[in-house]
Amino acid sequence: MGGAVVDEGPTGIKAPDGGWGWAVLFGCFIITGFSYAFPKAVSVFFKELMHEFGIGYSDTAWISSILLAMLYGTGPLCSVCVNRFGCRPVMLVGGLFASLGMVAASFCRSIIQIYLTTGVITGLGLALNFQPSLIMLNRYFNKRRPIANGLAAAGSPVFLCALSPLGQLLQDHYGWRGGFLILGGLLLNCCVCAALMRPLVAPQVGRGTEPRGPQRPPQRLLDLSVFRDRGFLIYAVAASIMVLGLFVPPVFVVSYAKDMGVPDTKAAFLLTILGFIDIFARPTAGFITGLKKVRPYSVYLFSFAMFFNGFTDLTGSTATDYGGLVVFCIFFGISYGMVGALQFEVLMAIVGTQKFSSAIGLVLLLEAVAVLIGPPSGGKLLDATKVYKYVFILAGAEVLTSSLVLLLGNFFCIGKRKRPEVTEPEEVASEEKLHKPPVDVGVDSREVEHFLKAEPEKNGEVVHTPETSV
Repeated sequence: MGGAVVDEGPTGIKAPDGGWGWAVLFGCFIITGFSYAFPKAVSVFFKELMHEFGIGYSDTAWISSILLAMLYGTGPLCSVCVNRFGCRPVMLVGGLFASLGMVAASFCRSIIQIYLTTGVITGLGLALNFQPSLIMLNRYFNKRRPIANGLAAAGSPVFLCALSPLGQLLQDHYGWRGGFLILGGLLLNCCVCAALMRPLVAPQVGRGTEPRGPQRPPQRLLDLSVFRDRGFLIYAVAASIMVLGLFVPPVFVVSYAKDMGVPDTKAAFLLTILGFIDIFARPTAGFITGLKKVRPYSVYLFSFAMFFNGFTDLTGSTATDYGGLVVFCIFFGISYGMVGALQFEVLMAIVGTQKFSSAIGLVLLLEAVAVLIGPPSGGKLLDATKVYKYVFILAGAEVLTSSLVLLLGNFFCIGKRKRPEVTEPEEVASEEKLHKPPVDVGVDSREVEHFLKAEPEKNGEVVHTPETSV
């Protein structure tokens, strides 16, 4: 495995920032929508599953947790598969798995079987689609990457607005089994999105000529050198803490409303409100992050987004009626959209294009444990106290802690390490000094020839700027 060549796209190809990239962006929009909205949308069926199998809140919460844990925990596996086989084949297989899991779940006779089908199989299928789509988006966009990430991330709220009422409608007309079967058919659209992921092709070289510049050496399928990057470590720790509480409120808000006596359809509409606000928050956050003066400070904007989200959870815990939950969903949608638009943009900026396929897999693996703990721990707390207020307070405290870890870690551990900016005259003078031969030292012609041949190799290296480092 160590000697295999990574599928990181042809070397020397500039990101088109458009063209077929818009088709890739559309496919990524669909995939992101299914991946993130699906674990929340299935919460509409939780009440029926509790009655069917005689289980509690924490038991049904495991369905969303396993879905998200598979989406996150299989990150390194997805990285290895993408680097070995390419994005498109992996996504095609993932689409089939996602559909198969939901279809099989419609025939289940126990909650354990639903864990295995909806949780494991469908979760694995969504993971095999989600990560490759982000990798392709990163290859097709560079200058417009923040807004592209924001638009792709908007797929989550759009699909949440659609899937949540659709799930309630399917449950009312066909029961949870018929609803699972129809949702399984919808997931086959992931295979259509996979067909849009056309690899970038290197420009043709004339006959009898060799490619210019040295070829990059083969790399490992999973690049663990990202763990030597202090910025990556801080990001990974903060993101893992954030995930403990980030997905808890959307999972429980519908049940919270139903517990207040709100009708089922009206309760499910809360997720539609949250998703509608989220639709506009994500592209807006991506557009703001893409501004020239803001982009170097994207990590601080991401930290603010997490703080805003945690504070919203704490204030939402005081809701006592349906109107209070509506206000909570509005502000949660804004903060959640900011987090969704910025999380992978910041990771791309930290590690760069070449290491992103490995970095995202490792980050998702670290977050998987937190995802597996978050909603079930909220369900256990709810089973013990029967009070939703404590669930929202716990989630808010976890997200607030993550924002402080990222902010303080970046300021004290990374910010102090940055070199002072060099003015333009000083930069020119230092460059002239660098290329000026030493006085009274003879320069051999063979050394000059070797230096000129090695010069293209410098151009192939990744240049670190304030945008590519925390």
